[in-house]
Amino acid sequence: MLLHGCVGKQNLSLKSLRVGMNNWPGYAIALYAKEAGIFKNRGLNVELVRFNNQQDNIRASLRGSLDASFVPLWEAMQVDPGNDRPAFLMVVDISSGSDGIVAGSKVKSMADLRGKTVGAKLGTVSHLILLEALKSQNLQPSDIKIKDISNDTAVQQLKEGKIDAAVVWEPLLSQTATAIKGKIIFTTKDVDSLVIDGLATRSSFAAQHEAEFTQFILAWFDTIHAVETKPNEVFESVARQLGQTKESFMQDYSGLKKGDIAMNKRMFEGRLESAKQQIIQLLADSRHRQIIREDIDINDRPLKAAIELWKP
Repeated sequence: MLLHGCVGKQNLSLKSLRVGMNNWPGYAIALYAKEAGIFKNRGLNVELVRFNNQQDNIRASLRGSLDASFVPLWEAMQVDPGNDRPAFLMVVDISSGSDGIVAGSKVKSMADLRGKTVGAKLGTVSHLILLEALKSQNLQPSDIKIKDISNDTAVQQLKEGKIDAAVVWEPLLSQTATAIKGKIIFTTKDVDSLVIDGLATRSSFAAQHEAEFTQFILAWFDTIHAVETKPNEVFESVARQLGQTKESFMQDYSGLKKGDIAMNKRMFEGRLESAKQQIIQLLADSRHRQIIREDIDINDRPLKAAIELWKP
């Protein structure tokens, strides 16, 4: 597995992986890993491919255009049926305050949403956040009206008084609450959130490239260690590459539980399977239009190998 043993021949020995991602802060620290040579030190040449739409991202992996995708579990469970099934290999973060529901001044709590209109794009993570928020307060999806609109449109309509609340993420969540003199009535910090972000690929590819994914996960643990030991260096690098200030990126990242070894052990020792079942139950909401992939492969083999090998 030490693919880079000879310095003089390092570039010849590197294994290539093309990995899709968007600018979600939990994924974005991979930009530091690439710039700092962490992937290269683990024997990998990693190309990070940017996407705006997460379904396009995971679809590209299932169809073979990418080798893997940084993607929420929820999105991996909705990818179009094909000749292979999605495999979930690692958890990179869990939302813990980064996502939530902001409401106008007349709505003081989740209980006040009964009969009200909430903006959320159906079939997206926003829809999932809304469903888990309702469940946490023993509300049914039928107790509210869901307006199927994007985040930006939801915020605009909330400001105009056309809807009563909206599902958004930071920093827009706090900014909107301040702008409308409203209130954040729920965040993912209030629950053991199902907004679970990770690394996914197709099941057959995972089986054929277990060594490369083990090295990738080792590089991820190296990156998390860097976040813990030299955060300023990591956040400055990522913020520069995203065109943000270091302070704004740090604030965005602070709403996440990072995917370290302890979290991954917990998630792959039963929590991912229970989260999968919870997601299936939540999607009994008839307004959800996607096909749910109950066959998703929770593959812990590369992760277990990496946990045994990794040292700080």
